[in-house]
Amino acid sequence: MDFRLNEEHEALRQSVRDFAREVVAPVAAEHYEQHTFPYEVVRQMGKMGLFGLPFPEEHGGMGGDYFALCLALEELARIDSSVAITLEAAVSLGIMPIYRFGTPAQQAQWLPKLISGEAVAGFGLTEPGTGSDAGGTQTRAVLDGDHWVINGSKAFITNSGTDITSLVTVTAVTGTRPDGGKEISTIIVPSGTPGFTVAPGYSKVGWCASDTHELTFEDCRVPAENLLGERGRGFAQFLRILDEGRIAIAALAVGLAQGCVDESIRYAKERHAFGQPIGNYQAIQFKIADMELKAHTARLAYYDAAARMLAGADFKRQAAIAKLHASTVAVDNAREATQIHGGYGFMNEFAVGRFWRDSKILEIGEGTSEVQRMIIARDLGL
Repeated sequence: MDFRLNEEHEALRQSVRDFAREVVAPVAAEHYEQHTFPYEVVRQMGKMGLFGLPFPEEHGGMGGDYFALCLALEELARIDSSVAITLEAAVSLGIMPIYRFGTPAQQAQWLPKLISGEAVAGFGLTEPGTGSDAGGTQTRAVLDGDHWVINGSKAFITNSGTDITSLVTVTAVTGTRPDGGKEISTIIVPSGTPGFTVAPGYSKVGWCASDTHELTFEDCRVPAENLLGERGRGFAQFLRILDEGRIAIAALAVGLAQGCVDESIRYAKERHAFGQPIGNYQAIQFKIADMELKAHTARLAYYDAAARMLAGADFKRQAAIAKLHASTVAVDNAREATQIHGGYGFMNEFAVGRFWRDSKILEIGEGTSEVQRMIIARDLGL
């Protein structure tokens, strides 16, 4: 196996790295502190084609692959995870369901603006009372003539309340299966639909410049043709979407972990203690060496999962491994980077302060670490 990047992937990585350092970095702290959504950054990412990386040119995409998206996420997260998760959720959770399961009419209506970055979409799966138990969906949709009538709520939904949010895809119980279980389907709910209410943004520990809301649906009516994919296949559809998304989150986590290494090296060369740079002390050298070790192995894990996915091979276990390992590494590296920075690491003006706050959600979002272990164990036959 050859993990070296080809020329196109290497050029993309360098382009996004430059963008992150020159455009994202100067405004990251301000958006984070003020809890504001970085519309101008998102607009420029759209112009670069980042939202269209894994989609074919016939839909307005860049004709790349999912691995290209992962490379972009890693480079963005080395600077700012809020921007990285905005792109990740917009593509893997917002656009991908419509691309994978939408009808030609749905794709023609929604994909152009989503792929260009002019609009973003949310992914309405998690509910306030279910969390990891996504199969415990309580939101319901009843077919009334030629409309679905939706009632229920969703929690922690990214990109669901921005000025450029165009829709949210929502999982809902639409009936009962022959075996007595819940029939779960997916329905497109456009922004502004009567009965669809977006609550004020959460006050979050991290990802402070990303957009996250609770959503409620009260007799929310949408056309019957807004059903996404086959009726009753909604849960299976989103399991596939989440498998892919875990590779993307792993890439994001690797970016954060590598950002911690970058910042620690810079600080260790600049900070003096007892008459010399702290990077001259073996205690600091070993901390940073271990951080680089963890970031490197986590990168190999998501490279492997992505390669399997693109080859059409089974990748569920490898995606779970990559997500579990990379998120753990992100938390570990953020803790060590904060320690290396001492008191300055506790200040929000330093990037590692943001990294420390942003890292923990990576062990929770898009499948907790416990869920990843369940997936791995089941795939091993346990």
